[in-house]
Amino acid sequence: MLITLSMLWPLLFLPLPWILRILMPPAASTDTGLLRVPFFDAIDELAHRRERNRSSRSWRLRFALFCIWISLVIAACGPTYIGDPITVRDKARDLMFAVDVSGSMQMTDLTLRGEQVDRLTVIKDVLNEFIDRRNGDRLGLILFGSQAYLQTPLTFDRPTLKQLLYEAQIGIAGPNTAIGDAIGLALKRLKDRPNESKVLILLTDGANTAGEISPIQAAQLAKAKGLKIYTIGVGADEMVMPGLLGTRLGARRINPSADLDAETLTAIAETTGGRYFRAKSTDGLRQIYQLLDKLEPIESDPETFRPIRSLFYYPLGLALALSVAIALRYLLRSLLARRNMQAREQADLLNEVVP
Repeated sequence: MLITLSMLWPLLFLPLPWILRILMPPAASTDTGLLRVPFFDAIDELAHRRERNRSSRSWRLRFALFCIWISLVIAACGPTYIGDPITVRDKARDLMFAVDVSGSMQMTDLTLRGEQVDRLTVIKDVLNEFIDRRNGDRLGLILFGSQAYLQTPLTFDRPTLKQLLYEAQIGIAGPNTAIGDAIGLALKRLKDRPNESKVLILLTDGANTAGEISPIQAAQLAKAKGLKIYTIGVGADEMVMPGLLGTRLGARRINPSADLDAETLTAIAETTGGRYFRAKSTDGLRQIYQLLDKLEPIESDPETFRPIRSLFYYPLGLALALSVAIALRYLLRSLLARRNMQAREQADLLNEVVP
């Protein structure tokens, strides 16, 4: 990990405020009047005390302005984060995930580390492990419900992909399931990639209930474009619903995956040369991903590159925050001074009215 500056020439502007202070004439003093009073020493002592306080505030202000100027110059230099080397294969796969986030994914029929959790939580956990193993592949993420949208374009940046997967929420794309639209969006994002490396892994727990294109039509288009699709049906076959007041009295067994359209998912996979898998548990889903590692192995002949990310917004944000703090300070001082002046005026008025 390394932080560098893209440009060094903006550093030449660092001494500019001091140069201007030397070259420009000082501001004219407004203290042109002269007043002789018999209690001059007391006023002089009070003036010096205020001057010391003003000098202390002046130095704090100058330091803040100095930090603002330094931050602006550093931001202009373009600070850049250069990450650790990432291994990239010469024939890296373009692997897109399409994850169902419709309302049915909140069904808590799966367990994770001994706790009953919803289906999306299990998918996130297992998919994170799979992403960690795909070092060198370009990975992308599509979320779909009533609509399908791209959460992450194809990237080598696995930590960012995992973070955006973690932020996915049930219902964010609507309550229904648009499987055909998810496949269509994957085709759009992968259309310019080589045919032999395009793979879509689609995870859902239901049937197609929304969208502009049917799943079978989308699968036929995928076959024509060389996109291989692996489909995974997620959800347990049996679940015990508690009875009266959470007891066994009146408890019943249901099939929480009754709406899963396994026939359509199988047809999608077979049309494109992929396979359909049924994940009835967390361990079952984990085994499916291990099998996918074997079906779509990572290519050899690796190369390396270092990810680069711009950091200019950090010093720029610091400069903005300090500027806002200075402005608020002067605004509050002005309001306080105005309030004090009004209070003195009211007191003087009372003194004139009351003998």
